[in-house]
Amino acid sequence: MLIDTSGFLCFNENAEPLHEKAVGFYASATARLTTNYVLAEYTALAQVRSIARQKIIRFSTEILGTNAIEIVWVDEILHRQAVELTKERPDKNYSLCDAVSFVLMRRRNVSEALTTDKHFEQEGLIRLLK
Repeated sequence: MLIDTSGFLCFNENAEPLHEKAVGFYASATARLTTNYVLAEYTALAQVRSIARQKIIRFSTEILGTNAIEIVWVDEILHRQAVELTKERPDKNYSLCDAVSFVLMRRRNVSEALTTDKHFEQEGLIRLLK
């Protein structure tokens, strides 16, 4: 499964309503995938949610040091493909981070995302957190 920004938030924050579900999906996943764009977006979201800076830094350090999640580092080709996808979907308001995730998921034949984001469903993917 791909872990999106909101998935990381639900997984890491006990107070999130979908925390237990996120923990369950994370534990049962046979493969976990994310991107450096998601990790950057998580930092911004966590700051907006007033999560302690030390907790955000600890999360970032742990993610970079684990083998439990594959981090795909977005290169120019993936970035450009994501921009093209946003151009192909003028009726949608996907973020570039979302578009990168959609392109990557299709490349890897991944259909499930640990996310609360409805945009994944709009792209025909499975949103695990509802």
